[in-house]
Amino acid sequence: MSIHRQFFPDEEDEKGAAKALMRLQDTYQLDSEAFSKGKLPGIHSNVMLTVEDCFDMGKTAYNDADYYHSVLWMQQSLKQLDAEEETEVAKGDILDYLSYSVYQMGDLPRAIELTRRLVAIDPSHQRAGGNLRYFEGLLTKQLSELNQEDYPPPSEEPIQLGTYTRPKDHLPERDVYEALCRGEGLGMNDVRRSRLYCRYQDRNRNPRLLLKPIKEEDEWDSPRIVRYLDVLSHEETERIKQLAKPRLARATVRDPKTGVLTTANYRVSKSAWLEEEDDPVIARVNQRIEDLTGLEVDTAELLQVANYGVGGHDGLMSNHLLQPPFDKNPDGNRLATFLNYMSDVEAGGATVFPDFGAAIWPRKGTAVFWYNLFKSGEGDYRTRHAACPVLVGSKWVSNKWIHERGQEFRRPCGLTEVDRS
Repeated sequence: MSIHRQFFPDEEDEKGAAKALMRLQDTYQLDSEAFSKGKLPGIHSNVMLTVEDCFDMGKTAYNDADYYHSVLWMQQSLKQLDAEEETEVAKGDILDYLSYSVYQMGDLPRAIELTRRLVAIDPSHQRAGGNLRYFEGLLTKQLSELNQEDYPPPSEEPIQLGTYTRPKDHLPERDVYEALCRGEGLGMNDVRRSRLYCRYQDRNRNPRLLLKPIKEEDEWDSPRIVRYLDVLSHEETERIKQLAKPRLARATVRDPKTGVLTTANYRVSKSAWLEEEDDPVIARVNQRIEDLTGLEVDTAELLQVANYGVGGHDGLMSNHLLQPPFDKNPDGNRLATFLNYMSDVEAGGATVFPDFGAAIWPRKGTAVFWYNLFKSGEGDYRTRHAACPVLVGSKWVSNKWIHERGQEFRRPCGLTEVDRS
């Protein structure tokens, strides 16, 4: 047993899982009760959360001073306990966390009402008695400043999603990003959509594409994003996964201050890098990417494979470097991105572009391609994108970052220095 203990989830794993569920709750606007009962968008799961599960979720949020989520999950824990669900969690413990979290959300009348319920259950609870006196003193002071005498009654509406405002401690793009993840994007008008086409592409009569042209679909017009169909076979995707699994490690980002690679909450996935010497399938995939894009891949980065579990996501990012150090990287900046989808995802997991409102949904065997740079070499910041959290299932992707060197005659600069086409 002790040999296998190292593979058991530890406290950090449980904390990460709880945060992932809260991320899903926020992104997809899931009510705690529906979430607890396994009622997800388009899917009904038989797996349900217990009182203990909800309590632990609330406690994790509380310990991070995330009182917004603490309220939602402590309230759900209390609701299930009041419905006589069997549990070892004490009602007083739930009320203790819930009352203080509600106070932190600025709802003094409800905090007082919950604390009174706690004192009624456990009159000797020292913290509850002190909190009650403190809350009542604060409310009395507020009423005095407003020239009111009577306590306002606490709201009789149950605490649920929307009762309290989610804290504004986020980037301005968050709301757009989350709406796109839910499929509520801006989209494009009918005129622009009518100009999107699908076609057979042989890339200027490439010998490897003449007998079997690739199916190409326009996903977006400006910046142009295309999707290629039937890029990877089932056997190829499974082989790539097989090669990557032993090497998968938590994805890291480079700390802008120290330059050291570190994990980050805005990038939750596992990744591995594969090279042509690992297996013939990698060489075939690289050649296929060159054939489809018409770009040189000898100067591209290795094939990166990434796996996103439930709640796995990537925050908003630009694939190109802001100020590429050409003295350190003679291959130049990341000119383009080729992204293979190696699995279907039951729910969630879209690739979204908040700056222009596009959402690209995973379809196994397909790939999407876009340029990160204008022809002038300037970064196209419209291509900032993010990977939405996986709600149900597992998401596998592989990507190839194609660099500038070697593309001088394949994607030449325009006629003027400011050509950004």
